[in-house]
Amino acid sequence: MSSSPSLFDPPRAGANTPEFSVFDLSTLIKKTVEETFGLVRVRGEISDCKLHSSGHLYLTLKEGTAVLASVCWRGQVGRLGLRPEVGMEVVCTGRLTTFAGQSKYQLVIDSMALAGMGALLKLLEERKKKLAMEGLFDAARKRSLPFLPRIIGVVTSPTGAVIRDILHRLAERFPRPVLLWPVAVQGEGAAEQIATAIRGFNALDPARRPDLLIVARGGGSVEDLMPFNEESVVRAVAESKIPVISAVGHETDTTLIDYAADLRAPTPSAAAEKAVPVRENLQIQVAEGGNRLIQAIRRLAQDRRERMHLVQRALGDPARLLEPLAQRLDEKTERLERGGQRFLERRAARVAEAGGRLRHPRDLLRLAAQRLTNTDQRLTFACRTFLTPRANRLETLGSVLTHLSPRAVLGRGYALVQNAEGQVITSAAQATTGSRLSIEFRDGKTPVRVEP
Repeated sequence: MSSSPSLFDPPRAGANTPEFSVFDLSTLIKKTVEETFGLVRVRGEISDCKLHSSGHLYLTLKEGTAVLASVCWRGQVGRLGLRPEVGMEVVCTGRLTTFAGQSKYQLVIDSMALAGMGALLKLLEERKKKLAMEGLFDAARKRSLPFLPRIIGVVTSPTGAVIRDILHRLAERFPRPVLLWPVAVQGEGAAEQIATAIRGFNALDPARRPDLLIVARGGGSVEDLMPFNEESVVRAVAESKIPVISAVGHETDTTLIDYAADLRAPTPSAAAEKAVPVRENLQIQVAEGGNRLIQAIRRLAQDRRERMHLVQRALGDPARLLEPLAQRLDEKTERLERGGQRFLERRAARVAEAGGRLRHPRDLLRLAAQRLTNTDQRLTFACRTFLTPRANRLETLGSVLTHLSPRAVLGRGYALVQNAEGQVITSAAQATTGSRLSIEFRDGKTPVRVEP
């Protein structure tokens, strides 16, 4: 029984060999490869890795001398869950296809995982060294936590037991307002959500911004904790202006953000314990401090009383110290009184002696009145001598002025001619034809018009 020839069977002599064009053969090979290897898992070491500007990822897997070209399309690159690097040993899942443009086959990658725990730990160790060289883990940049934060921000899953443990522990110790930024804590996109939450808390308005951040999740495998080992999360923790407590996994679990955080807590509950003090303990400390303060004040007052008594005994009775001083004061007072009396007596004698040499005020007033009378008489005579001829002359001038006044002149038959503006007309040339004039006589004015 004969069978039809297969694509991969060598041609038999004398048989009818099928004939294909280059395009048809490439299409047939592509279809055969994709149908045969529709889903494969390939393990190998990345020897070449390039992220194209289009967003597609091109890489080469090798093992020994064998190499396999691989590609991960742009839409799938962000879902890989890790960043491929040269030298990384990975297990890729995808489908095998051909690339006719270069006559080669390639692996189209749908997912990628590190090959084995050793490779994952090696990756983490190399990343840790790299970030440490940049100074992200330096102890000098770590800040102290606030003694009693006003608001606490928590970055964790909203549905897990972690947030309940933190809230319960805070309520037991010292209740504080808590702002929860819900994120995925494992799987695809978890690292980006965690980094965004940390930066988002730092970007809040200062009135709402927390004083302390807790980044937490429960325990899990190394693969589950990988989002907290991503560079984006580590850098967000290192750049945070708000102090950060890392509480990822159990006590034995360690992630890279533990080194970048300001404080590492072995568990989420321990992070809540480190975030706030115990209120009852503070109350006891305040009460004890108050009692110690009262006792110290009492001891201080007692010490001051004892010292005052010692000083009092050393100084003696103050009244006895004042007695000689009071006696000296009395002596000084008597001397002052006697001296004052003698001083007043001397001054009175000098005043009486000076009074004997002085005239009585009535005599002085009488002499002054006599001198004033004589001066008045002389002034009266001088005024009469000086003013009488001048008064006569002034009276003569007044008579002349009265005789020459305008009214007196007008009364003797003269008249005053003025134009419409009130200006005096003194010549016939100023009286133009048609102009209006006024003639003032002794008893009034008469308007006239100049005729030709």
